[in-house]
Amino acid sequence: MNARTNEPRVGITPNLFGIAYGLTGLAGCWGYAAVLGFAPALVSDILCILAAAVWLTLLVGYVTQVSRRAGGWGAELTDPVLGPFISLIPIVGMLLSIGLMRHDRGAGQWLFGVFAIVTVVLAGWMTGQWIAGGLDMDKLHPGYVLPTVAGGLIATIGAALAGWPGLARVFFGLGLVSWLVIESMILARLYFRGPLPPQLQPTLAILAAPPALAGLAYLAITHGKVDAVAFGLAGYTLLAALVQLRLIGMYRHLRFSSGFWAYAFPYAAVATFGLHWIAYGHPPGARIWAWVVILAITALVAALAAETTAALARHRFLPQLR
Repeated sequence: MNARTNEPRVGITPNLFGIAYGLTGLAGCWGYAAVLGFAPALVSDILCILAAAVWLTLLVGYVTQVSRRAGGWGAELTDPVLGPFISLIPIVGMLLSIGLMRHDRGAGQWLFGVFAIVTVVLAGWMTGQWIAGGLDMDKLHPGYVLPTVAGGLIATIGAALAGWPGLARVFFGLGLVSWLVIESMILARLYFRGPLPPQLQPTLAILAAPPALAGLAYLAITHGKVDAVAFGLAGYTLLAALVQLRLIGMYRHLRFSSGFWAYAFPYAAVATFGLHWIAYGHPPGARIWAWVVILAITALVAALAAETTAALARHRFLPQLR
């Protein structure tokens, strides 16, 4: 509470980096569409600039605030709910670096290397902390896939695009094995324990991201090779997307909050992977189908941005701090 005004304090929490994460996901979708010849690259560049502005604004505010909070960085990193979202800081940095590679390969490679190192070190520290400090199964949520799974698979894509095939395969192993281990624990919690609290239910959308990211990472390290592995990852991505359709009824009853940005990147990753299969299968009206996918994910992110703007205007968006 604020001692002077007796009102709750609001501030920047790690999950807010999901906004920049979602914008970079949308930028990546438009960028991949441009590579496939379905859309102009300019939109992707504009979205990258917007995502970078949001990321930098949040980063400055967050770093400034953490030093004044009880427990400092130690408390932030070990928070059982918000801690895993801190990994979004270097992960978004990697995604922005990938976008930069299209215009300045050297600078993009250098920045990507820095953010990839931070991502892997942070993932290792968090995994060690979960072992040393233990985890409360009831507090486990899909956001726990971010540090190692999303971090490792996005690092795979970036390293492949940077021209580092060996390193890309190392990152692929990190992300893939972590996905198999961590998602199994998360699913066990979701299957056999009570439902997630309403404020964490949007994180269920995060479960759609790993198979799509794994597919995109595999395509990156094999230079677009379509084989049994690629088809298998497509199959699991399809299952993950169908699960999200079943959860719409749950999502409809939730009140809009910053947590809704958890929908943006996973669905953008699925859309991007979907564009690959449209290009590969080349069904009748392939370009039309591609634009349906692109405009659908763009409309989702635009709706999130509009709701966020309205909530900020009403002072109902930023989380309340204890």
